[in-house]
Amino acid sequence: MNGGSRKRRLAGRGSAGSGASTDRSGRASPRFRRSRGHLPPDRFTTRGQLAWLNSATSRIGTTLDLERTARELAEFTVPRFADGAAVDILESVLRGDEGARWTGSGIPALRATALCAIEELSSLEPTPVGETFVHAEKQHETLLHRYCLRQGKPVLLSRMRDHDFARVAPTASAAAKMRAAGVHSYLAVPLIARGLLLGSADFVRAAGTPPFSSTDLALAEQLASKAAVFIDNARLYGREREHVVSLQRSLLPRATPLTPGLKVHAEYAPATAHHGVGGDWYDVMTLPGGRTALVVGDVMGHGLPAAATMGRLRTVARTLMTLDMAPERVLARLDLATRDLEDEQVATCLCAVYDPADSTYTLASAGHLPPLLVDGPGSADFLEVPIGAPLGAGVIPYDPLRLRVPDGSHLVMYTDGLIKSRTEALDTQLERLRTAALGLAPGALEAGGLLERAPAGAARFDEAVLLVTEGAPSPSGDLRVWELPKDGRAASVARGLVTGQLATWGLAELADVCELVVSELVGNALRYGNGPGELRLMRGERLIVEVSDTGPDLPQIQHAELSDEGGRGLQLINMLCRRWGSCRTVTGKVVWAEQNLLS
Repeated sequence: MNGGSRKRRLAGRGSAGSGASTDRSGRASPRFRRSRGHLPPDRFTTRGQLAWLNSATSRIGTTLDLERTARELAEFTVPRFADGAAVDILESVLRGDEGARWTGSGIPALRATALCAIEELSSLEPTPVGETFVHAEKQHETLLHRYCLRQGKPVLLSRMRDHDFARVAPTASAAAKMRAAGVHSYLAVPLIARGLLLGSADFVRAAGTPPFSSTDLALAEQLASKAAVFIDNARLYGREREHVVSLQRSLLPRATPLTPGLKVHAEYAPATAHHGVGGDWYDVMTLPGGRTALVVGDVMGHGLPAAATMGRLRTVARTLMTLDMAPERVLARLDLATRDLEDEQVATCLCAVYDPADSTYTLASAGHLPPLLVDGPGSADFLEVPIGAPLGAGVIPYDPLRLRVPDGSHLVMYTDGLIKSRTEALDTQLERLRTAALGLAPGALEAGGLLERAPAGAARFDEAVLLVTEGAPSPSGDLRVWELPKDGRAASVARGLVTGQLATWGLAELADVCELVVSELVGNALRYGNGPGELRLMRGERLIVEVSDTGPDLPQIQHAELSDEGGRGLQLINMLCRRWGSCRTVTGKVVWAEQNLLS
């Protein structure tokens, strides 16, 4: 917010050169015209005033948008009540500082929020809507500052004399333009709701209309009282939305981790509509063996409850994925966790695991929209991932899809805010999304360009998450995979492979510990896992060694007595390595250990 400290008065608020009211973006609203000397016949009758005041309830506060509510107030009064109107809100209120009165010295910081005037007042000197009147030496405290803002009292200058223009206008130039435009009557009222001073509204009448009277003043005060409540409701709703958006962003990843063999671009875009904030989330996690886990989810509903549910589900999903569980098993566990929530929320979710060793994705879906695979110029298709029931519905199991993709392919995961429409069918919007992806260059697609090109576009009314990945070969052969023999030679072969590769990488100083680790892992696979399968060695931020087998039981550290012949292998690995772990696979399990690289 602009922190300027001067008030831009109605003297500087004619419509910007065109006689039209303007909104915050500077776009012109429909003009309000009147012929000089021809007023609406019931403009000043008691019955007409009451009918006009009663209609304010349906004309002002039609939305919970503060700027629009202020604009509706200004437009409602022109030309029926005044020839020009302006609404300003205190910057301190917009910042959330709720003071009952402005008590500071000098000129308070007021943001110009809405303007409306007849065409004959287009010569007045405006300051654009949305800007704060910045203090300057030529400006001085006006009657509005002295009475409306300091004391919460209205100001009425029924018939303005020559010296009154200087008391109303903030600058000599503005006063001269008011005088030249024929302004002859001025009225200002404070906007107070629930004991809080929000700002002010001021009005002018020009040549051809009668001056403001005490009756007009009473009418303006009643109107300001009604409008202030609408403006305050919008302010409170906007503040709540900011809190929800802040909570939403705090629950999402702050940064995307380094993902070997995979480029990832993740983006969260809140909705333009106030009610569109809720439970969309994503997550990116590095897994042992160079794999990467990707999650996109959408909690049904909006507001604080949906955001809170999203945070819970993301925490559970992250815990399960970091255990290197298969995507379909993660969704089954998430379904149980969702059913345990007190508020009975339902969510959709798409989980994927990318393995750079063979460029494969394993995906599972819980009622989520299908991911889009862009695998070359002119080729983009939605993947036929088996769609399970949404999380919380209690219908499991979930079935995975495993596919291999060519190098350079892009996988696009997203939430429905990217394509949601109130008028178009889902299939139509999905096809538009596919077409938009085809029309983007690879660089633009990786940079999140689909957010603006998607069917919902920049004016989407629901929040959206976009996750775009591209497989890329690991630099300098940082990932090596070998098949091990299933007989007694396996440990010796594994040690030789690891030692040779570490020497090639210039990490020979890690060979002693790594040989011991791989010997224990292969020995466990021979004894408890029907023989080893693959040996995987990866160099990244740390050195990771991984051995797979077909055994069903996950290893655990045992308490070995002095007389026991075994049971100490995992204890050694636990002491020598930064961390270790195991996870089940479709064919058995994987056991891995991670060493720090020597600095």
